[in-house]
Amino acid sequence: MTQVALLELPVTLWARAQEQTDELLREMTLIAEGLRGEASGVDAGRSAEHLPVRLIDLVAELTADFGGVSTAQEQELASSAAAGRPVIPELLFDVPPEAAGASRVLGDLLDEADEYCRLGRHLLTLAADEEIVRFRHWYLVQFIDQIAGAEPTAWPQYDGAWPS
Repeated sequence: MTQVALLELPVTLWARAQEQTDELLREMTLIAEGLRGEASGVDAGRSAEHLPVRLIDLVAELTADFGGVSTAQEQELASSAAAGRPVIPELLFDVPPEAAGASRVLGDLLDEADEYCRLGRHLLTLAADEEIVRFRHWYLVQFIDQIAGAEPTAWPQYDGAWPS
């Protein structure tokens, strides 16, 4: 296990990012349920033939692998948001080494989903704004980099770079 520290985490921004991700995952779950119903012969009102194959794959990946994570840290974040706390100075996670790869995959999937949202043809959820995308990248990069041995980067010092 590796300890990952998120420093100077902006609670209000986390809440906005969480809300946007929750909306996206809800829509993806509805699409996935419709596709499952269609596969079993039930007309769910949304035909797979009208969706790009990559979007169908993206729905499957996001809903199967990242749809229901709940941690003590997320509960602390939610409590801090409800209490109006602006910043959490340090939030610690103990994670396995595989969390780095999962963080990278999740970031890439969410960026790709945002592109579908921007196109406005297959998804109703609005794409994440630039600030949410930057926050999401910072949050996930902390897991990727710290598992690899890097020191934490506090939110105010993050340069916005997503690993290529």
